[in-house]
Amino acid sequence: MEMVTGKGRPEFLRKLHRRLGVVFCVFVLMASGSGLLHNLMTRTQNPPPRALPTRALGLEAVRVPPQALGNIPDGAGPVTGLSIRSIDGQPWYQVVMSSKSPPAYVSAVDGRREDAMDGRYAAQIAADFLGGAPVRQTAYLTAFNGEYLNIFRLLPVYRFDCADGKGTRVYVSTVTGTVTRHTDNRRQWEANLFSGLHKFHFIGNKDVRDLILSVTTLGIFLTAAAGLALFFRRLR
Repeated sequence: MEMVTGKGRPEFLRKLHRRLGVVFCVFVLMASGSGLLHNLMTRTQNPPPRALPTRALGLEAVRVPPQALGNIPDGAGPVTGLSIRSIDGQPWYQVVMSSKSPPAYVSAVDGRREDAMDGRYAAQIAADFLGGAPVRQTAYLTAFNGEYLNIFRLLPVYRFDCADGKGTRVYVSTVTGTVTRHTDNRRQWEANLFSGLHKFHFIGNKDVRDLILSVTTLGIFLTAAAGLALFFRRLR
């Protein structure tokens, strides 16, 4: 009886290993393929954008002290950030409030308020980043989407497109004064392929996606464990 049981165990492991291997080999190929693609993307994708605003500011142009600021929207909540930005060659106070509304802008020269300044500042950031190329605003994002993922962290952001034949577009945060995402059609195709292979991003529902990822990862783990158990049993 012991001999039958002893022989039955490796046979069971072999069958389990074979069947799990057939079922989950597709996901092993997807994972390994995404790893190869990731190495390629380190060569083809742009490095992260600079973390600092692109234009220097001469403080001698500032005439209005911060204590004089009072020309900000009513009911927008308390001020959570105050910066000086160089926009169109002039210094402006950027007033960030706790609400989700865009920042307010007050001239550091004469104290006037300009409501449309946030979009102009975003366009300036985008054009400076792209070397002065003309840009066109195509979106204002307050939530993440399939291209601007939560790994980029910052919201809200403006999207600007450049008519260069490559589909170049940038995402801009006026709060940080920087481009947070830079891509084009080819690079985005690589990124979408990687997300699909590595993270199953083609599945829209996050709960379903996480469940399938967990099941496939567990299946790969069991397949590898069964193979290791067979290997060490054969050594004995």
